[in-house]
Amino acid sequence: MTRVAVLKGGISAEREISLVSGAAIARGLAAKGFDVIEIDVTRPDFEWPGGVDLAFIALHGTYGEDGQVQSYLKQMGVRFTGADESASRLAFDKILSKQCFEKSGINSAAYQVLRPGQPRALSLPVVVKPPRQGSSIGLSKVQCEEEWAGAIAAAEQFDEEVLVEALITGRELTVGIVGEQVLPVIEIRAPQGNYDYHAKYTRGATEYICPAELEPELTRRCQEIAWRAFCALGARGLGRVDLILTEEGEPFVLELNTIPGFTETSLLPKAARAIGIEFADLCAMIVRDALGQND
Repeated sequence: MTRVAVLKGGISAEREISLVSGAAIARGLAAKGFDVIEIDVTRPDFEWPGGVDLAFIALHGTYGEDGQVQSYLKQMGVRFTGADESASRLAFDKILSKQCFEKSGINSAAYQVLRPGQPRALSLPVVVKPPRQGSSIGLSKVQCEEEWAGAIAAAEQFDEEVLVEALITGRELTVGIVGEQVLPVIEIRAPQGNYDYHAKYTRGATEYICPAELEPELTRRCQEIAWRAFCALGARGLGRVDLILTEEGEPFVLELNTIPGFTETSLLPKAARAIGIEFADLCAMIVRDALGQND
């Protein structure tokens, strides 16, 4: 019997969501016959138990998605799910991601990186965010000058550098990937178009359409650009690429989440379920992929 340690909790601002994700993953794997232990990670040098075949990483945000835990597990010779330390670092750091997308010719919004006191070069409206956070933490949309100072202050709570992007309006989409399988496109319809932390994790606050109501060719284009972004960052195993589709039908990549949520409102499980992959089977697929045992 394969023994899997589910790493959950963590030390980031997304700890509570990670605890929920990890518990759901553990239940799913147990239902598929895996020997599962749950590890609540409360410090970077957490104790690793013996006799474990694989770590299923459910740590969102800092330490989980930025390559640190991947590096720690690699040093101990432990196999783990998802992206390696290099791809995790590239995907988690939105500045590095933008640079990779530019080099690969992948559509992404114009941007600027600001340090304290530097002036903005981009015209309003813009999106302001800390470059190394997840779940829209510290993110603001700035429509007028009066909102600028507050948005910068909110982002600087989490990072000295601030990422400023031109605001691209359109339909919010996301595309999940498991192994080498690109899942159906999901459209996200958040209250007032604001897909913030509350909208993401409050059941019923946001409407999700899966599969998204798109023409087949446009669906294919969105899936293709998501796969290109996934590959450009060197990801593997699983991920979720967030997109904006403009009124002109042009998809722009926002970011890649290398450890997407696995809560009851999470998007990767929704997309998998749309093609008949139930939650427990999805968890098992990810484990088999990481072990190199895919059927």
